[in-house]
Amino acid sequence: MAEEILTEVSAHVPDASGNVAAEFGRLLTAPLPDGLLRTELLRGSDDEWRIQSLWRDQAALDAMRSGPEPPAAPALFKRLGAEPVLRILRVEARSAS
Repeated sequence: MAEEILTEVSAHVPDASGNVAAEFGRLLTAPLPDGLLRTELLRGSDDEWRIQSLWRDQAALDAMRSGPEPPAAPALFKRLGAEPVLRILRVEARSAS
């Protein structure tokens, strides 16, 4: 069984809460990449934003990253003038609720 992968792209985006949410909404209107199981926009304190995306496996993530378009989450933050930080994590365990 392939291991799922969680990507987390974060950035500090001051005074742009409406813009971040609107840009994320636009992303969701386009066809989603093959192997993307879930994606969500999170807001923390001090204008810290995160986009977490769950991928079927590393191959699905690699296929998206090698495509002709740049990865959507970092591009979103760059359009808003922020410098994104990417973390890639393997899902090791999960609750079956």
